[in-house]
Amino acid sequence: MRENRAKRTLAAGGTLSVINPPTTSAAVVEMFGHMGFDAVFIDCEHGSADWEQVEHLARAAEVSGMTAITRVQSHDPSIITRTLDRGVGGIQVPHVNTRAEAEAVVRAAKFAPMGIRGFAGGRASLGFTLEEFARKANEETLVVAMLEEAEALANLDAILQVDNIDVFFIAPSDLAQSMGHPGRPDHPAVQQAIDSGLARIRAAGRVPGTLVTPATVGRYREQGVRFLYVSLANLLAQSVKEFLAAAK
Repeated sequence: MRENRAKRTLAAGGTLSVINPPTTSAAVVEMFGHMGFDAVFIDCEHGSADWEQVEHLARAAEVSGMTAITRVQSHDPSIITRTLDRGVGGIQVPHVNTRAEAEAVVRAAKFAPMGIRGFAGGRASLGFTLEEFARKANEETLVVAMLEEAEALANLDAILQVDNIDVFFIAPSDLAQSMGHPGRPDHPAVQQAIDSGLARIRAAGRVPGTLVTPATVGRYREQGVRFLYVSLANLLAQSVKEFLAAAK
């Protein structure tokens, strides 16, 4: 288990830039690492990556200096275990709505005595004894809890009391849907809920994260968001528009 640079950055009070390329191309991941991103988001909830591709993407992230963070499709401990066995540096778990669910996520992501992660090696254990690997994995694995529903924000104070979660990520689109505004993360009520939630996370001394765009990254940075997740589509949209306008 290699040193997790993203986890170290957060622990030192720094900010992470996280890119989501909607592709299973290891070459694209490696390119973004050399561009300077801190982490790559591998989507196994809505994305198409299979288990072998997750391994290749994690390798590409490692050789280019990034941390691979995989969004799993559920809280199922066996899914979390198998994902971590692929050698990714962290997991991002969707729809964490209660303190009990947050605690269960941590237990599934950590070996004893911190948790109950199924014991196996996988590529991350290569070069270590199993005892060394268990200790290193507990130290280095990054855990991101996704707060995607109004229920999660209602339970936020309790969720924030759970140890060993590195980032509390407010997801705008699912939150909007749960608040009765599907497809409208820009709705004023949704934006107010996001801003309030981020402030509460920060006030609790924990790390807030959310989706940003080139237009909003400065505002969220000023709000103390330290896990800045951007999709490639949002990153490219304005540049492509400007280029095509000039080309035509």
